[in-house]
Amino acid sequence: MRRTGFVSLLCAVVLYAGSRFVRRFGFDERLFGVELEPLTLLGLTLASLLLAFYGSYTICQSYLLTHTQNKRRRHDVRNVLRLTFGILGMVAVFGVVTREWVSVLFSLGVLGFAVTFALQQPLFSLIGWLYIMTKRPYQVGDRIAIEEMRGDVVAVDFFVTEVWEIDGDLVSSNQPSGRIVTVPNSTVLSSRVVNFYGEGVQYVWNELSIQVAYETDLQFASEVMVDVATDHLGDEMAEQVREYRDRLAETPVELDVNEQPTVNVVQSESWVELRLRYLVHPRRGTRMRNALYEDILERFNEHPDRVKFPVSRNR
Repeated sequence: MRRTGFVSLLCAVVLYAGSRFVRRFGFDERLFGVELEPLTLLGLTLASLLLAFYGSYTICQSYLLTHTQNKRRRHDVRNVLRLTFGILGMVAVFGVVTREWVSVLFSLGVLGFAVTFALQQPLFSLIGWLYIMTKRPYQVGDRIAIEEMRGDVVAVDFFVTEVWEIDGDLVSSNQPSGRIVTVPNSTVLSSRVVNFYGEGVQYVWNELSIQVAYETDLQFASEVMVDVATDHLGDEMAEQVREYRDRLAETPVELDVNEQPTVNVVQSESWVELRLRYLVHPRRGTRMRNALYEDILERFNEHPDRVKFPVSRNR
């Protein structure tokens, strides 16, 4: 890619030299009564200008992407360079064609007001993109929920965000549906955005509920659930809780966060619900819940005298 950029710059220099040669020596050729010298000068100048911008864009992109290891940052760098060189190239082309740089900039300003009324939604989406780039409500790779859609962000362009859908109408239990949902960037300015996998704390709290009968030894059942969750999560959860506390320390929010899984007991009319609360990576939530269910139920079935389940007529 970088070699292509240097070749483009070399071609731009050659074309610019050609335009200077034509300007200095000139020629009086005509085609259908039209002088070819002004058109030749304009064509050579525009071609050299466009090649110069393309070569500079290619070299800058290659250099920055090579020195940026994070895939999310590389995606952002590519978009920012495209926007920057696109705007500069458009202004330069108009300036060369009209030869009035000040009037071009003024015209673009006047045109901007007109376009604001004609293209409100695309402009709001572009503003939304700038907001996403600066405030970072989400970025590529994050799992988000926006409006009624949930999924993993795969691309953030100037006007839309592409999301790999999870759940939706086809599947459940946080599983990908295989569909790509396109969301206008303007949505972040007017809707609630939930980020399950952002900077700082990259884990979320999950709950697993199991219904048992009133005759159950609740203390024993709770200890079994905590032991199973500790075997599966253990040090990983403790480490993430410490990061969670560090993040909370930077805010005025005061919360008591346990380093180990906990169980909350909820009373219902015909049974008792045991809710296991634990910290897990959002992309492993369903897999972890299934593993916990299997091990907990297996441990419960080993002690039928201490753990009993509600009979079917009461559920």
